[in-house]
Amino acid sequence: MSSTNLGLLIFRERISAARMMVIWPLLAIFILLSSWGLSDPKASLPAEIVVDSAYDVMFTSTAFIIFSATLGAVLISFDGISRDRISGVLEVKLSQPMKRSTYAKSLILGHWGAIFVPVCILNIISIFVIWYRMGELPSIEELFIHTLGTALLLLWYTTIQLLSSSLARDMGSSIAIGIGAWMLFTLLWLIVTTVVAGLSGVGVENLNSPEYIRIEGIIDLFSPNGVYHHLLEMPLDDIDRGISPLYISTAAIAWSIIPIQLFIKRIERLKP
Repeated sequence: MSSTNLGLLIFRERISAARMMVIWPLLAIFILLSSWGLSDPKASLPAEIVVDSAYDVMFTSTAFIIFSATLGAVLISFDGISRDRISGVLEVKLSQPMKRSTYAKSLILGHWGAIFVPVCILNIISIFVIWYRMGELPSIEELFIHTLGTALLLLWYTTIQLLSSSLARDMGSSIAIGIGAWMLFTLLWLIVTTVVAGLSGVGVENLNSPEYIRIEGIIDLFSPNGVYHHLLEMPLDDIDRGISPLYISTAAIAWSIIPIQLFIKRIERLKP
């Protein structure tokens, strides 16, 4: 069986799991309501948030996508390995006449698809919400970058969580590692950026200074959320953090290759 076929079976299993009854409403609330609110011409927004186009709404609402969709990826994938390991099923699966690398790739595809498909569907609905509220649609290029960036972000988090699941001996440890990584990149990364800026001699009393913004742009290359923001900032002319598109593309490729290869190597050497 190919990794695609096995991945499809895993996808069907995960997309129909009971936990999706929690994940679907969570995603819908954050993605659809944020698009509805931000596309309101009468919305009272902070001065630093400018919403003049459909893509501006999509870009601003990514803060809600990061919070809900990445957490959904963790909730879907936290027991991808550990559950089978505890029950003894993993030993049976790894003993089948299939390359372990193929099995690892199918796990990534199946779990990634289970979170990407709902997010993609809701993003499409949100586009029509924006169209209804603002009377305009994003360009094909903007839609492509937004979709590709979101797909990559969920791939990175899915792979990180599956790697965590393969390292843990039980499901509790698996979700603890995954939530810890999620909190680091989602909630605590600003602290990391501030510390690095301070150690570099850049004042942190003004987070909008050119020096701090450039340090922030560099540090964001080491975070999946940061690279996601870099990718989505590419079509925006009014945002420039001084980071070359070459560095951004290199970081995106690295985040797409390194965790996947680490997970494949882990599965190849795993002793159930």
